[in-house]
Amino acid sequence: MAELFDIYDDSGNHIGTAPRSECHGNPALIHCTVHIVVFHPETGDILLQKRRMDKDIQPGKWDTAVGGHLNAGEDFETAARRELAEELGISGKITLKHLFDSKIRNDIESENVRVFAITSAGAFIFQRSEIDEIRFFSAAELEDEAWRENFTPNLLTELDELKKSGFLCLHSF
Repeated sequence: MAELFDIYDDSGNHIGTAPRSECHGNPALIHCTVHIVVFHPETGDILLQKRRMDKDIQPGKWDTAVGGHLNAGEDFETAARRELAEELGISGKITLKHLFDSKIRNDIESENVRVFAITSAGAFIFQRSEIDEIRFFSAAELEDEAWRENFTPNLLTELDELKKSGFLCLHSF
């Protein structure tokens, strides 16, 4: 059975569902997502995930450590907390800081994204079925063209916004 995404109009109103395969690269089928930037508490480095080489969308590319689609009727913060628990095993009373919203429209995805941040020092448990590797990247590595070639377009957009907003070297909230 095909995985279904909840889809929304440009104003954020839920308009139905569509197979995941049809949503990617189709600007008429917008999905709402959350991305959570995980900052190292001492260095301000950012945790990224490397997608599995057999993953259907942008395999082998580095991306935001945590991200996922909103389910119908779910608000952004609830989705962020669910994704943190599912993808990294982080749950409980964590402070989520809303950084910015973004509308991503490219050949790969059409997303309305709310970007949150957390500072975390704990151990991570990640989904090996989805991710090959996770690691913290320094600000210098995030600017290095050799690394940036391997980042997803969405991650590049978010990093540029983080830099512009002054959050790239954020140590705590």
